[in-house]
Amino acid sequence: MESLLDFGEVIYTYTRQQAIEDGVLIDVSQTAMEVGFRYPVAVTQAVWTELITPDEADRTQGQSETGRLWDVLWMCYLAARRSRAQSQIMFSVEAVRDNHRETVKLKALCHPGDRGEPVVTIMLPDED
Repeated sequence: MESLLDFGEVIYTYTRQQAIEDGVLIDVSQTAMEVGFRYPVAVTQAVWTELITPDEADRTQGQSETGRLWDVLWMCYLAARRSRAQSQIMFSVEAVRDNHRETVKLKALCHPGDRGEPVVTIMLPDED
């Protein structure tokens, strides 16, 4: 008898590495290790463009990719430490956008990577 979960041979898989190469995910593992993460970390392209990359007006106010990325990773790290090993966490980051401060909600998933190793992906709440 065939299992309901047996869908047959896999025709195609889109790996995390391919997503990084395509720019769908941005690998931020080096900075994440400096923050304290033990697993590889990537952010979605949407997080990178909407939150981490400041516009020209915000750059004149001292905002930078480096600082914003550090803020996102630090807040994620603190939320992960409080989460007690949950595979999905929600957290917030205070961000300056368009010359005003706002709270941005984000989601982080700890899940298997291409070889089954633990990896972390940070995304907007409505992303999968």
